[in-house]
Amino acid sequence: MIVRKTLSLKAVYQFAGHHIGWLTAWMLIVTLLYHFTHWRWITIPWLPLSVIGTAVAFYVGFKNNQAYDRLWEGRKIWGSIINSSRMFSTMVKHFIVAGELTKEEMGDIKRRIIYRHIAYLYTLREQLLAPTQWEHVSLQWRFGTFNQRRKNQLLAIAYKEEFDEIESKKYISDEEIKLYENMVNKATQMLDMQTSDMSLLFRKDCLNMMQQVKLQDILNDFYDHQGKAERIKKFPLPRQYGSFSFIFVAIFVFLLPFGLVGEFNKLGGNAIWFSIPFGVIIGWIYVVMEMIGDYSENPFEGLFNDVPMLSICRTIEIDLLQMMGDKNVPAAIKPKNDVLM
Repeated sequence: MIVRKTLSLKAVYQFAGHHIGWLTAWMLIVTLLYHFTHWRWITIPWLPLSVIGTAVAFYVGFKNNQAYDRLWEGRKIWGSIINSSRMFSTMVKHFIVAGELTKEEMGDIKRRIIYRHIAYLYTLREQLLAPTQWEHVSLQWRFGTFNQRRKNQLLAIAYKEEFDEIESKKYISDEEIKLYENMVNKATQMLDMQTSDMSLLFRKDCLNMMQQVKLQDILNDFYDHQGKAERIKKFPLPRQYGSFSFIFVAIFVFLLPFGLVGEFNKLGGNAIWFSIPFGVIIGWIYVVMEMIGDYSENPFEGLFNDVPMLSICRTIEIDLLQMMGDKNVPAAIKPKNDVLM
């Protein structure tokens, strides 16, 4: 998630500046062709071009709205995970009594449940970051390589210290880790293990029936939150919307210089050369509009526009550890290069 209020020129260039080069080349080629060959027949009347541009703008705007809805839904899901985690932890802390267990055993099982929940959050985050074939990091040729480098810059380099800290903490035992080794969906199995512990506590008279039901309801909420996040991750924005948006923008940018050269030529003198910078500006705006929606439709991709899952997991981790009275509490995640992951 980008946290800076206004993007710096460097950030703008890194995001879409490379498109200025080919846009300039295309506008220049058409202008030179028109000026030196005197092929006046290559011009396009401005009226149909403006109609195409308006239609494309409406279509791209519609797609961008749908992409933003996916991004915002992803953030709301993780907001619900925060709230449910706090409710779950405070119930674990105050509902569970010794029953047939000793106070030490009761304390150990409370801590085990809370620690497992923290591990669950980080595991869910890792699962959601697994690339799918329609995401930018999976694209072919230099586009995929470029975005893989972006992702690596964020996850492996900028936040290396934070990830090393997470790896150093073992919130679940080695024996339990082995249980999950061959599981396809480790996060789901962790929730199942939590339910198993709740049943054990009920049998040991550490929970009454109402308390067990309340705790299980919260665990069911986590299944629901996880399922919603997985739905966004595993079901892309319908590709007909995404693909045709790109095609329509490409058609408009292709036709744009053929309309501009004729209009600027009417002004006489050297005015025709102004079609190049104005064409680049107009074309770049349409390309950037397309890119904004394109990069917003996958909120769990590991790029700069993602839902800040790492920061959210750390926020929950801090809250839960402090609830349990732990003194060794990690610091909150801070933005790196104006990006919060």
